Amino acid sequence: MESATRLSDARGGHRTDGLNELGGPATATVVLGLLAALAGGCADFGGGLLARRTALFGVVLLSQLVGMLLAIVLAIGRGEGAPTQADLAWSVLAGIAGGVGFTALYQALAVGRMGIVAPVTGVIAAVVPVSAGILLEGVPAPLVLAGIAFAIVAVVLVSRAGDEGGGRSGLGLAVVAGVGIGSVSICTAQLSDGHVFGPLVVVRATQAVLIVGTILVTRSAWRVDRRLIPATAAVGVLDMAATGAFVLAVQTGALAVAAVLSSLYPVTTVILATVFLGERVSRSHAAGIALAALAVGCIAAGSA
Repeated sequence: MESATRLSDARGGHRTDGLNELGGPATATVVLGLLAALAGGCADFGGGLLARRTALFGVVLLSQLVGMLLAIVLAIGRGEGAPTQADLAWSVLAGIAGGVGFTALYQALAVGRMGIVAPVTGVIAAVVPVSAGILLEGVPAPLVLAGIAFAIVAVVLVSRAGDEGGGRSGLGLAVVAGVGIGSVSICTAQLSDGHVFGPLVVVRATQAVLIVGTILVTRSAWRVDRRLIPATAAVGVLDMAATGAFVLAVQTGALAVAAVLSSLYPVTTVILATVFLGERVSRSHAAGIALAALAVGCIAAGSA
């Protein structure tokens, strides 16, 4: 991954000087990664809940359009230059992967238990970019390999929890969502340093076009209940906040660290589902979530 190496080298010179007051790039990456996890978990909970009450494609489309408008405003406010051709290409790829991933995720959250779907998606979304790093950049530290192994076992445990709860609804979609969201992490990690919200406009626009095309081809329902439009817009804002924080995290540190920290978002989703939806957590489910957290911690620590 030569582009990733070049970006890493290019960032190295300025990021240390610019972040010393915050405790260095590692601290900034951790803070931004966790902010991405918090905002992403809230967005997924809200998106999944809305998909149970109104048209799925309408929720995804409206949230992406709101995110696109917010990205335009932030790009202008930051004074970002026009994205490079490479940034445009990576943004389109990220948009396609994100369109598939987030649609699958919201559908999975709508038909399945959030406390099961979210951890499965989160673990896979963390493993995908780390696995890409192994293939393209070599074998990582032993602690990272241990984390990947823990992640696989966590997926098995959480899947078994689905059987105990009387259904595996949404698990297949959760896997698709994890692969899609993990691919978004790989693509957005390639963006040029200093370009954040400009490329994200392209990402959101691509996702919107993909959803519109799907609606036209399948003739699916897409109109969002008027009463739910503000909530759907809020999901779009939270989703953009999560994505923006992740891109900034990658531009201050390593992809693997930013990816696994941002993939802690299922913890937020599970907590919200337990508090507001009264979802129960079985022993196997709890063990899977705990092991998923351990996996993410190992990957982050081993990649630092």
